[in-house]
Amino acid sequence: MSERLQPGDTAPDFSLPDADGKQVSLADHRGRKVIVYFYPAALTPGCTKQACDFTDNLQLLAGAGYDVIGVSPDKPEKLAKFREKEDLKVTLVGDPSKETMEAYGAFGEKKLYGKTVTGVIRSTVILDEEGKVERALYNVKATGHVAKLIKDLKLEG
Repeated sequence: MSERLQPGDTAPDFSLPDADGKQVSLADHRGRKVIVYFYPAALTPGCTKQACDFTDNLQLLAGAGYDVIGVSPDKPEKLAKFREKEDLKVTLVGDPSKETMEAYGAFGEKKLYGKTVTGVIRSTVILDEEGKVERALYNVKATGHVAKLIKDLKLEG
């Protein structure tokens, strides 16, 4: 079971391919706050809702100095389909090896319909401008999560 991150931890660096196959590195975002969210699969109902919520609130988040990166185990081709189908504006990257997810504590045992399974744990990690963890939220709900995040970060207009 991978260790969960705690506030104050240095976020593990990563470089993963986006929907266009270009490498997106956490280091490229130094100097900005970053919301890294982990979701199980592109083009599924819950993950679509969550990605659309982040897209709908991207202007507010970006205006407050946050970049948003969504991470799933999907390959770039599937991420591109997801982005186009849902008109997503957030940066989506693929982690087929699940190494980054494990490093962030977002892959491991979870409960699914009462059974213990191994998989992606829907998680959101908020990093400061230096790449340190401000908040690490695990087992978040797909629906309503972005609204709660905005409230918790006191970004409501």
